[in-house]
Amino acid sequence: MTDNLIGMGISDNIIEPDENVTEQMLQELTSLQKRLAEMPAGSDELARSRLLLDIATLLVAMDRKIEAWDIARPLFDAFVAAASWQDAVETCDVLYAADQDESIVALGNGVWLAVTFPVDPTLSTNMLDHVIEETPSDSDGGAVAAATAHYLANLRAADEKMRESLGFLTGNLLASVAYRHSNLKDREMIDMWVERLELNQPEKFLPRLGMMLDIIVGDNWWIDRDALRDVLPDDANSYAE
Repeated sequence: MTDNLIGMGISDNIIEPDENVTEQMLQELTSLQKRLAEMPAGSDELARSRLLLDIATLLVAMDRKIEAWDIARPLFDAFVAAASWQDAVETCDVLYAADQDESIVALGNGVWLAVTFPVDPTLSTNMLDHVIEETPSDSDGGAVAAATAHYLANLRAADEKMRESLGFLTGNLLASVAYRHSNLKDREMIDMWVERLELNQPEKFLPRLGMMLDIIVGDNWWIDRDALRDVLPDDANSYAE
C-alpha cells in the first residue's frame, strides 16, 4: 500500500519558553559558543562537530530553526564521512526538528541510517516515531514503522533490562498504532492485526519500510546507500534495504 506522507513538521505545538528558561538557554548558548571559539587549531574534528551539534540542538529549542539548520546540515556530511553513524542520525533528528523545507528528507535519511547501522535503539525508536507522526492514521506506514521499532528494540538492546524497558515502550507504540489504524484495543485482536499485516515478519515489513523511505526522500538521498551497504560490519544487526 502506498502511503501519502503528511509534511506536518513538529513546530505546530511549540510552547513558548518563559523568561527564565529563555535566559538559561541564552547562557548555555554563550557557554557552548565560547567553548567552540576556545578550541585550539588542529582540535579533533569529531569533537568540534559534536559541539556544533549541541549548539544546533539548543538553537532549535530556542526556535532559531534556520540557524540550527544551517549549522547542522553540513555536520551530517561530516559525520557520514567519519562513519560516525550515531552522530549522523542525531543530526538528522535535529534537522527534522528544525522544520525546514527538507526536514522530511532529513528524516528519511536518518531513519535509513538508524535501521541500517547499529545505533542506539532508543534513537532509532525516536526516529521511527517521527515517521508514525508523518503518516495518515489509516495507512499501513505507521504500522510498519512501529513494527520496525519493536524489532530493533529486541535486536539491539544492550542488555536484558534495556530490552525489557524499550520493548515495553515499542510494544505500546505498536498498540497505539493498531488503535488509530483499526480502532483495536483487545490484545488478541491486535495480535491478529499484526499477523494480517505481516508485522511479525521482518523479511516482509523491512522492505516495505525501504519503499516508504524512497517515497519520503525521493531523489534527495544525501548518502550513497550502495557504498554504505558494502562497508557494513558483519555484526551490524542491520537490514539495509
